[in-house]
Parts: sequence; structure tokens; C-alpha cells
Amino acid sequence: MLGNKLKRIIQRLNGDLTLDGRTTLKALQKRGLKIGANCRIMGNADFDSSHCWLIEIGNNVTFAPNVHILAHDASLKAHLGYTYIAKTIIGNRVFVGSGVTVLPGVRIGNNSIIGAGSVVTKDIPPNVVAAGNPARVIATLESYLNRHRENLKDLPKFDQTYTLNGGITPSQKQEMKNKLNGAGGYIV
Repeated sequence: MLGNKLKRIIQRLNGDLTLDGRTTLKALQKRGLKIGANCRIMGNADFDSSHCWLIEIGNNVTFAPNVHILAHDASLKAHLGYTYIAKTIIGNRVFVGSGVTVLPGVRIGNNSIIGAGSVVTKDIPPNVVAAGNPARVIATLESYLNRHRENLKDLPKFDQTYTLNGGITPSQKQEMKNKLNGAGGYIV
């Protein structure tokens, strides 16, 4: 028991564990997790720590909070004596929405968007928007972008000063609430 506690303390001091006991990104990369350049990984992203070397993430990928990327499925272990493992590959310039789970063996193509809460059970081609459980293609990337380009003409737009990092004021918050009455808007 004392040995495990000491091991965890050493792992935390080395930067391999967070205070809540999760394996850090740095430690996963040491184990073989591949992450490209300019990736944004928001809070509580969970990369399969027991098989992270089977996960490859391209450049300019964004992970919203609470994303889970898996490379193994232990549900078969009790029945077959084996755990299923597979490479999970996420291409370049992919956006993965909040709460998404990507199952083992999935490939997500370049320039795709995965909607919040989706469970990705099969490959997603490049240049599409996919969402749902299970995730399915719901639009081409181009049609999705064109729809929002049209909306940009009519819906309210807000600059950097309307963000937490930009120092949004209480009056700006109220202004935003008033202007977003209905269809939404956009922020830089």
C-alpha cells in the first residue's frame, strides 16, 4: 500500500500524474502518443493511457472539453480472454466537440468536424461534419461553412473584448444577451 502511494507521489513530482491521479499528456507522449503541431486540448481530454501509442493525432487539431479517445475495448476480455486493440487516427485540422468519444480503430479524415456528444464508431471521411450516436455524416464541410457565411451577414458579431480573456464587462455581457435573442451570433 505504501509502495503505491510513494509511486504516485513520485509520478506527480515527475509531472506524469495530475493531482486527481490522471496521467498527464507529457507522460502519454513519453509512452508513444503522437500529437501534431498546434493542437488545442481543452480540459479533461482523456487519451487511452493503457494503449496511447496506438493513437495518432494530426496537426492543428482542437479537442473541446471531456473528449475520450480510445485504442482498446476490454469488453471482450471476460468472454474471449482477449482485449480488442486498434490504431485510432485523427487527421489534420479536425475539430472534436465536447463530450465526444472516439472508439478504437476509427480514422477521422482531415478538415472534419465532430459534433458535441457524438460517439464515433466508424471512420469519418475528410471534409465533413459528423454528429450523433453513432456519429454519421450530416453535411459536407463546405455546405456547413457556406451556411454560416450567410448567417454572418445578418447575425450579431462580437470582437475579442467580449471574451473572458478580452476583459468582458458586465454591460458587454448584457449587450450580448440582448443581441443574441433568437438565432445566435458569432465571436472572434
